[in-house]
Amino acid sequence: MIRWRYGTVTGVRGGWRGCTELEVDVEAREGEDAYSARGLAYDGLVGVPEVGDRVLLNCNAIAKGLGTGGYALVIAVPDRLPADVDGPGHIVKARYTPMQAMRLAVDEDDSPYRAAVEDCEDLGGMPVVVADLHSALAPVLAGVHATAPDAKVAYVMTDGGSLPAWFSRQLDQLSDRICTVVTAGQCFGGDLEATNIHNALIAARTVGGADIAIVAQGPGNLGTGTVWGFSGTAAGEAVNAASVLGGRPIASLRISEGDARERHRGVSHHSMTAYGKVALAAADIPVPDELPADLEPKIRAQLAELPERHRQIEIDCSGLAEAMQALPVRLSTMGRGLDKDRVYFIAEAAAGRHAAQIAKRRD
Repeated sequence: MIRWRYGTVTGVRGGWRGCTELEVDVEAREGEDAYSARGLAYDGLVGVPEVGDRVLLNCNAIAKGLGTGGYALVIAVPDRLPADVDGPGHIVKARYTPMQAMRLAVDEDDSPYRAAVEDCEDLGGMPVVVADLHSALAPVLAGVHATAPDAKVAYVMTDGGSLPAWFSRQLDQLSDRICTVVTAGQCFGGDLEATNIHNALIAARTVGGADIAIVAQGPGNLGTGTVWGFSGTAAGEAVNAASVLGGRPIASLRISEGDARERHRGVSHHSMTAYGKVALAAADIPVPDELPADLEPKIRAQLAELPERHRQIEIDCSGLAEAMQALPVRLSTMGRGLDKDRVYFIAEAAAGRHAAQIAKRRD
């Protein structure tokens, strides 16, 4: 259920593409005190709040102490509603929720891209890097552009994490390195919208002109600690989609030396399940030539358990750490940076390098 609260905007902290970050005074309800909090408004949904506005808030994330997305989310500015936006598009995202939004998808009748999407029979061997976490986006990009600086890279965002692409500061900071963002399924806010991952990949190729696509969920993945109970199973489905469309699936490994949870040390159980059980199509699995000495035997043993249909390819990782450090974003996964979990980022960058090498051979 939603934890409903009223609040008053006391300051505008700033923002990024599609978002306004606020300071809000949250009004007390019975049994609790008033408090101040960070607020977040999605401009395309609720308009741009101003100092003095009374706002309706969802405070679930604050009550639960969530690190990712720990905002009082603005549901409405009741006394200053945004103007209606009329135009083409009838694909509904976040369907049948109070915040459902109409978007124009590339594959619907009113789209100027409908014909191009419908006429595309396959991806022509386009490399498709599949990743578990949103934090993989930056290192994969670094690996691509360290190897093929002019490669055009599209990001296909799946709906296992954040639904609005606007929530991702990385997308804003990396915008000059990404030719297009396609939001697939129930997520929205990309440069292009698509009803599912298949047409999202087609749109990345035919509309965005991408040489390479990266597929990953938005910020805020879901995991329950059970074998199947995590949103990253979609990585295996993305491998299948890329394959059936005639792309070249590249399954990036989630490897960790810094995670205290045993199920994520070495090769994460997320990768083992997604690629070992969900992905029925063959994929390239880039393996970095730089592995922690204390974990390498475990990692090699884990990799030996993956199905033989996958192609494990060792990747020269020289220069990748420097390429990642040159990015305009702070590398972080589960609160750990390059210094705390180097192998995680190196493995993702290795997948980007492999994709770039394939793309260069196709030119």
